[in-house]
Amino acid sequence: MPRVRHWPASTAAVPLGIVGFKAGMTHIMHVDTTESPSKGTEVMAPVTVIEVPNIVVYGIRFYSTDDYSYEKPILEVFDKQSAANVGIKNPKHTSLDDASKAEFSDLTLLAYVNPEGVGFGIKKRLRFEIPLGGKKEEKLEVAKKLLGKEVKLADAFKPGEYVDVTGITKGKGWQGPIKRFGVSRQFHKATGKVRHVGTLGPWHPPKVLYSVPMAGHMGHNYRTELNKRIMKIGSANEAKNISVAGGFPHYGEVRHDFMLVYGSVPGTPGMLLRIRKALRPTKPVSEPKITYVSTSSKIGA
Repeated sequence: MPRVRHWPASTAAVPLGIVGFKAGMTHIMHVDTTESPSKGTEVMAPVTVIEVPNIVVYGIRFYSTDDYSYEKPILEVFDKQSAANVGIKNPKHTSLDDASKAEFSDLTLLAYVNPEGVGFGIKKRLRFEIPLGGKKEEKLEVAKKLLGKEVKLADAFKPGEYVDVTGITKGKGWQGPIKRFGVSRQFHKATGKVRHVGTLGPWHPPKVLYSVPMAGHMGHNYRTELNKRIMKIGSANEAKNISVAGGFPHYGEVRHDFMLVYGSVPGTPGMLLRIRKALRPTKPVSEPKITYVSTSSKIGA
């Protein structure tokens, strides 16, 4: 589960994030609404298809701020049936009314994603936390309505909105300094090897600094792509309109709610992604007008 260290401040009492699975990439045609020379004409854009399976809220976690301004959890409220689905068989019972009277500074939703039916065959339910925007009282009202129910993709985001996508990049194993850091190859008459750095550092300090480009592990890191524009949000009934012929390579068919995000995102097909509202938002953009979605086979592409 990719971690999210920071969440944006929002005045709207809506979920600030959601999770999905990277299915693959395709391309679309849409009407350009920017101030570029192609404004008003159809342009092609690469998009990533992210499938968002059923997300169920199984609990609410309340936080309190201590004397050092740190938030710590003070109590949790569970929906018994939903909590049992993720292995919490005997949750400590706290009524929602009693929890509402507690002195809390913030609350979050405890949710799990049910990937049953996702193309590449994952079955385990994955748990995560969803912060809410708005004031404390508004958060509580929204949390009461969502407890034990599903959170839909359309409840958190809308087409044209900018989001941040966090994932784990593709692992490339052990690589040399040429590929890992992009240093230049040695001159062909240089003494020693060609695909290595020319020096490991100065005489003093008499040690190899951490900043020297050297061979080592590459990839499989947490990375966040900022300000990715949502080009389209669709329901499970519309999934067949964007599924490519033969299914997405190394993934399969899209069967749940989905979103098309402009450009690429970290990870391989099937990678779990955390999608949050933009931390550094740009100017609001209207809903894109999509005229064509490519469904041609991506096998061998």
